[in-house]
Amino acid sequence: MSPVKCSLTAKFCSSLTVIMLLEILLTLAFGAAAYLYFFRKKEETLPIEDRWWGSGQKPDSEEDATVHPFKVETTDEELNDLFRRLDQARFTEPLEDSCFYYGINSVYLRKVVSYWRNQFNWKKQVEVLNKFPHFKTKIDGINVHFLHVKPPHLPEGHSAKPLLMVHGWPGSFYEFYKVISLLTDPASHGLSDEHIFEVICPSIPGYGFSEAPHKQGFDSVCAASVFYKLMLRLGFHEFYAQGGDWGWLICTNLAQIAPNHVKGLHLNLVSVLNMRFTQLLSILLGRYFPGLFGFQEEDVRRMFPFLKKGLYKMLMESGYAHIQATKPDTVGCGLNDSPVGLAAYILEKFSTWTDPEYRKLEDGGLERKYTLDDLLTNVMIYWVSGCMVSAMRFYKENIGKGIGTQKHDKLPVRVPTGVASFPNEIMHTPRSWAQKKYTNIITFNLMPKGGHFAAFEEPELVAADIQQFVGKVEREECWREMRK
Repeated sequence: MSPVKCSLTAKFCSSLTVIMLLEILLTLAFGAAAYLYFFRKKEETLPIEDRWWGSGQKPDSEEDATVHPFKVETTDEELNDLFRRLDQARFTEPLEDSCFYYGINSVYLRKVVSYWRNQFNWKKQVEVLNKFPHFKTKIDGINVHFLHVKPPHLPEGHSAKPLLMVHGWPGSFYEFYKVISLLTDPASHGLSDEHIFEVICPSIPGYGFSEAPHKQGFDSVCAASVFYKLMLRLGFHEFYAQGGDWGWLICTNLAQIAPNHVKGLHLNLVSVLNMRFTQLLSILLGRYFPGLFGFQEEDVRRMFPFLKKGLYKMLMESGYAHIQATKPDTVGCGLNDSPVGLAAYILEKFSTWTDPEYRKLEDGGLERKYTLDDLLTNVMIYWVSGCMVSAMRFYKENIGKGIGTQKHDKLPVRVPTGVASFPNEIMHTPRSWAQKKYTNIITFNLMPKGGHFAAFEEPELVAADIQQFVGKVEREECWREMRK
């Protein structure tokens, strides 16, 4: 074969090889794209609960979606009834030197009741409650109460970031009063105004001034669905969510329902309900090999010895939950009838869950972090609304179905997440555990002080942590990446 023919043959073969390679690459690319489009398992979300929680049958007519202004009001008749009950209270003498180890100490409880009856000014506290705008709107058959606090002024070029804040038990929307001001008007409190918030703070249905569901089955996913509809009704299609206690679970469920609408999830309590083998193993060995399980020194300090700081602590502090998850109405009816019983039941939690060391004190350390006015305002929200029974039922609707058995327990949370971990929280969850559930943790800060009622105890720390978290989300726009 001549040199010219050999050269042409070689070029032809080379071109053919290139074409074949291109065909193979295009086929592989098309196949991969087809697989991803047709066969890849889509990211699961929780379905929105569309159920009728109102009394009786759902009417055929459209639900009134009007948002109405609301004010906290109490009649003299209601106050006189309260005073009569306080005057007739019966007390049981505590055991000697028992402090708060047996629950609330009745010596201190007498002091609280005396202050409540003779010095506490509920009408003045009503004015405090009404300093923020309150509203109600009907969703799924029940009236939902919420605060909607807008910034008093916005610097030029700024826009307010909508933030949903959800309370828990035995708290209320009032827990957030101090932190709301720091978030909506940071400059007036000496804080950075880089991020200014518009706060929406609802009462969980069955708590405070939100109507209680009239049907069985209203759990955290149902509450999340109601709050999602509330945010949409208010015109917010992208927003942040924050919570602790039940607020942790409701906001987590909300992020699972609407991950494309929740820009970020900030929590001051994280609990992992489905324990994996490595997590169980870390309970046994994490104290001795912390690095192997991703534990920091502070994790080890808070968690171990685990029998004392984990298992024994939970057994000591979870009796109320067992009652409320099984027969809430039995105890709740008694508390709803006795203001002193109601105060004893609630205040004991504000003592021990703020700092377990307060059990050693005869006054439960209650006035070290709170004023009696603040504590009794929260108690009064339960009393005047008569909501204790329905609030306690929320435990039965959630825990009564089985811990770790629901769909939301098994679904990961991919929304950008920030965690403020307070040292006196009932149970400590290390980051290495939390990120098994919350796969996109942006910030995880071990806070220097504080307990379960973080916003009520340490509003400045909570506000600063929210600011830091939102700042990082906004800078990195990681929520947009998640949505692609």
